[in-house]
Amino acid sequence: MLTLADPSLLDIAIAGGDEPFIDLAAYAEWETDLSRSQISSRSPHFLKARRAVAERLRLAAGLLPDGLRFYVKEAYRPLARQRRSYEEHLAKLRALRPELDEAQLLSEVSLYVAPPAVAPHPTGAALDLTLIDAAGRELDMGCPFNADSEESGGACYTDAPGLPEAARANRAMLIQAMRAAGFVNYPSEWWHWSYGDRYWAAVTGAPEALYPAVEEHLLEPA
Repeated sequence: MLTLADPSLLDIAIAGGDEPFIDLAAYAEWETDLSRSQISSRSPHFLKARRAVAERLRLAAGLLPDGLRFYVKEAYRPLARQRRSYEEHLAKLRALRPELDEAQLLSEVSLYVAPPAVAPHPTGAALDLTLIDAAGRELDMGCPFNADSEESGGACYTDAPGLPEAARANRAMLIQAMRAAGFVNYPSEWWHWSYGDRYWAAVTGAPEALYPAVEEHLLEPA
């Protein structure tokens, strides 16, 4: 499994194009909101993504079965928050897993929080999302959004074995729609999908990533 700790990702060039950010709440025809109890790092720009990402999300939404919609938890994430989250999770795992050497520790951390140098969210390329029904209820995905491997007993992995049949079927609907629209999944997080970042380039064989990271103060006011 390719992880975001793989040093080869740093060798992937970034095109550096100035593709604009789109506010998904204004652009989309499906429900987009934020679970305020689950994202402590909320930015006023959390529902912004690159234009091509927004276009592909709309395409994916059209591929869902009738009555289902995407529920976007987070798109853009400030670089400062990414750095802080990475250091916090690194410290947590260092305390919980003292048997790991440094290379193993960094690999484990990257399964849940991307190293800032290659993180997809600060580039506007990534979406954390799930599915909701016509009444706005989140579908059962086998474990809560944003639960790490320790908290979920490994059920956060997209292809985790032993999931209830309903949760597996719900994940399959999400996976089918997102892959058909050109997104790639990070295998340790069923909710995380991206297009145009370095991880996407590595998985798809694209010659370069499309988007560099953007500091929060450079985005248009929310």
